[in-house]
Amino acid sequence: MTAADELESTIDITVNSSYVTEHIVDGCLQYIFNYTISITNNGSVAVKLLTRYWLITDAEGETSTVNGVGVIGQQPNINANQNFTYSSGCILKTPLGYMQGHYQMVDTNNKKRLVNIPLFRLAKPNSLH
Repeated sequence: MTAADELESTIDITVNSSYVTEHIVDGCLQYIFNYTISITNNGSVAVKLLTRYWLITDAEGETSTVNGVGVIGQQPNINANQNFTYSSGCILKTPLGYMQGHYQMVDTNNKKRLVNIPLFRLAKPNSLH
C-alpha cells in the first residue's frame, strides 16, 4: 500500500443529499439541492483539508466543475479519530444529477494527498421511474 492509498484508506467520507425546492430564474426552472458531508479521520495523524474539486453532472449530461480553497470558507484540521461535518448546496437545471470529486489534504508529516469523494445522486423525489 502506498502512502497515498494509506491516507485515503484512513479517511472515510459519507454524503447525504436532499432536494430543497425549485424556482424560476430568468425564465429557467432550477432545482436546489443540499448535501451534508462527514469526513472521518480514522488515521493516527491529523490532516488538514486544503482544497476541493467537484464534477457536477446533470440529467442531460452537461457538466460543470468547482475548484476552491477549503469548504464553506474553512480549511478544517481533522485530528486522528475525529470528524468534520458540513453542509452546502447545488443548483441544477434538471431534477436529477450527480456530484463527485476529491479533497486535497495534508497530514502532519506534510504529505499532500487526494482523497476521493464518492459519486452521489441529487434527485427530486419521484423524478426517477
